[in-house]
Amino acid sequence: MRSKQNQKFLFLITFLFMTIYLLWRLFFTLPFQEGLFALIMGVLLLASEMSAAFGTFELFWRKNKESEIEKPLPLEEDFPHVDVFIATHNESADLLFNTINASTFMDYPDKSKVHIYVCDDGNRKEIAELAKSLNVNYLGLSENKDAKSGNLNHALSMSHSPLVVTFDSDMIPRHNFLMESVPYFLIPDYQKNNEGVWERISSEKRNDSEKVGFVQTPQSFYNPDLFQFNLFAETTIPNEQDFFTKEINVMRNSSNSATYTGSNTVLSRRALEEIGGFPTDTITEDFQTGILIQSKGYRTIATTEVVANGLAPTSIKNLISQRVRWARGVIQSVRNTRIPFNKELSISSRISYLVSHSYWWSFARRLIFTISPILFALFNVRIAVCGFWDLLLFWGPSHLFYSLSMRSLSSATRNQRWSQIIDTILAPFMILPVLLESIGLKQMKFKVTNKDSEEDTVFQQILFSLPHLFLLFLSIAALLKFTMGKYGSELFYGSIIIFWLVYNVINLLYAIFFLLGRKLYRKSERIAANEIVVLSIQGKSIKGRTLNLSEGGLLLELNQAEYIPNDYAVPLKIENARYCAEFEGTIQYVKESSESWLYGIQISSINEENKRQYSQLIYDRMHSLPVKLDVWMTAFDDMMNNLSKRIEKQRPDMRKLPRVTLNKLVEFEDGTQGTIKDFNYEYARISGLKDHENFKILTLRLDDNFFQINFEPVLEQKINKNKGRLYQIQNYKELSESPLFMKELKHWINEQKLSTQ
Repeated sequence: MRSKQNQKFLFLITFLFMTIYLLWRLFFTLPFQEGLFALIMGVLLLASEMSAAFGTFELFWRKNKESEIEKPLPLEEDFPHVDVFIATHNESADLLFNTINASTFMDYPDKSKVHIYVCDDGNRKEIAELAKSLNVNYLGLSENKDAKSGNLNHALSMSHSPLVVTFDSDMIPRHNFLMESVPYFLIPDYQKNNEGVWERISSEKRNDSEKVGFVQTPQSFYNPDLFQFNLFAETTIPNEQDFFTKEINVMRNSSNSATYTGSNTVLSRRALEEIGGFPTDTITEDFQTGILIQSKGYRTIATTEVVANGLAPTSIKNLISQRVRWARGVIQSVRNTRIPFNKELSISSRISYLVSHSYWWSFARRLIFTISPILFALFNVRIAVCGFWDLLLFWGPSHLFYSLSMRSLSSATRNQRWSQIIDTILAPFMILPVLLESIGLKQMKFKVTNKDSEEDTVFQQILFSLPHLFLLFLSIAALLKFTMGKYGSELFYGSIIIFWLVYNVINLLYAIFFLLGRKLYRKSERIAANEIVVLSIQGKSIKGRTLNLSEGGLLLELNQAEYIPNDYAVPLKIENARYCAEFEGTIQYVKESSESWLYGIQISSINEENKRQYSQLIYDRMHSLPVKLDVWMTAFDDMMNNLSKRIEKQRPDMRKLPRVTLNKLVEFEDGTQGTIKDFNYEYARISGLKDHENFKILTLRLDDNFFQINFEPVLEQKINKNKGRLYQIQNYKELSESPLFMKELKHWINEQKLSTQ
């Protein structure tokens, strides 16, 4: 309680100092005497500061309001029928398979009440066949003129359940999706009794003012987004969308202005019917649908529990296309619904939506904040008329308390630094579309974001980075010119300009690293998964654990180095409390870990039923990507990490047999002594032999002659004095099947480990 009071006091002080600063800027610093260009830039800079403050004040205001809504626990018979719409346009059958398949595994008290529809406005035969094979309904649509809205409206006309779920083609629901979302719709029918237990109330006491229009669960992604991937930050920063979907959207429950984001959502059919279905006069039908439902008096709820995961864009081109569509669509929808004057919405809701609208101007603000110090330092253009001490007096406290407040507001998912880096990256691509849409030059054609994995070309990466390279050049030139010949007090008086130039250079370096991209080596995403796996190898069962799973294969961990022939299709069985999959796979690589051995396996054969189970083993789990920022990672750490990762050469693991380091001194059958340096069942390297001994076949008898190892020299291999000669083991198959040999090998390995400790 005390910390909340302290935070409120901090916000109040920040609001006071920021208001004083902005009033000072408005009345005393505009460059009326510096020419028209300077005045225009001065006004734009002030407008940018005011706009940024507006969004910040809304965040201050929402932060301490109660926003999470408790989910009731209804009786099983009260769960209504649900229609699940999986919308697809041109996505591949492989991508759709996982989403449709997962939908059939969703828990529900009476699964006959769950009706799944694949809504395909491409009307494709292969998708119809996929739907049939998974025993779900198919709704094909030809000549759809209203994009996603037309597709969903067609599905509405062909179905009847009181609740409607919308999934994008790549969004894979977890088994608990319906159980975590549907109960909210029964809020009007339930209340807690004095003992804190949810109980059904009579129809006379039903509270219709609490009727729920939609429940929005978070947008989550199982692959690293481009900000994580291109900046080598998969282990240090969360997905860029987490801040909005898990925090901002949930905060807006308090003003009933939660945003419908198009997927992972349950909607009331009655609410949709009252607004005339999904709107067709915007390219973000989801955003406008949410506003219209709220305008009809429905309560809307955003939740924090991740119950579905999708595929984030994998190319900069697709990312920019997606964000441009979002920006234009939000501006269209705010205009269509007359947000500032819409009396069907509360003032608090209207403020939230105006902040959503103003967010898309943050990219223009970021560009203005970047070029403002350049104009002064490089071109001597004064866009704010003030002295150093004036700036320190008014801007200093405002910036200090603003930074403290933002640090207080900064959650585990986002801080001020990362917000500004993201804005810097996207700014050059967003400004013109936002401006054009704002003056009425609409984009009405719905551009579908490519859901399949895709990479940018080198030419595209260079082209995308040109604006940032130009701004970086200007910033460095401005920094050099401004500091050249200055010493002592001169540098001190110019410190604020120097600070912002250096700050912007860092942001621009991040942007260039991002836009230069990163090579994508994997065909399918690997998802961390710790599951028991049983391998059947030549009549014996070996138990291990998976480290990660992908659609094409898996990485598993075994306690000891097992011999698995290269051409052997290994039968595997993975099982947990919900799913069980059996299939065959081949070894792609083997490498030693600290206390175990890692085997990379590619799936070579799997039937349809096991494919369905295996898909669930992969995707019916929380992804392993970060959900919190690594607060110890500084900008310098990030830069050094990026440089080292880009310089470092990727060396794929090539070994398909486990190479065990032994350094075991042995005496062969003929009295020859040597050291077995390493061993991989089929080959061994032996050193310490005399020259004439390097060319003969060696036999090693072990365990009182119960078994022997026969070594034949590989004559075409040159002898390395340090590593010795390579020998082929003639009876490796017999050894790999011998429990006595495996016991002896384990003993040798332990001896080697003890000798190196």
